[in-house]
Amino acid sequence: MALNIPDIKRLAHLAQIEINDSEAEKTLTKLSGILTLIEEMQAVDTTGITPMSHSQDVVQRLRDDVVTATNQRDTFQKNAPAIDKGLYLVPKVIE
Repeated sequence: MALNIPDIKRLAHLAQIEINDSEAEKTLTKLSGILTLIEEMQAVDTTGITPMSHSQDVVQRLRDDVVTATNQRDTFQKNAPAIDKGLYLVPKVIE
């Protein structure tokens, strides 16, 4: 895909980015390089290659799923101004 300066200026306009001619030229060079790299990568034959979710064969270490904190609801609710059946009562804010 070939880009030109009007394409870069249109992209800048759509992105609401102010760009001058020298910046547009630099951006054209960078984007053209990126698009060339993408075309080269798409040209590689990947038939028979299994897609990977990670480049290395690693396994995430997980901790055991055990309860580490005790239930302290009663302790916390001692400081609450109003509770009912284990629930915090708060003033109504939406009518």
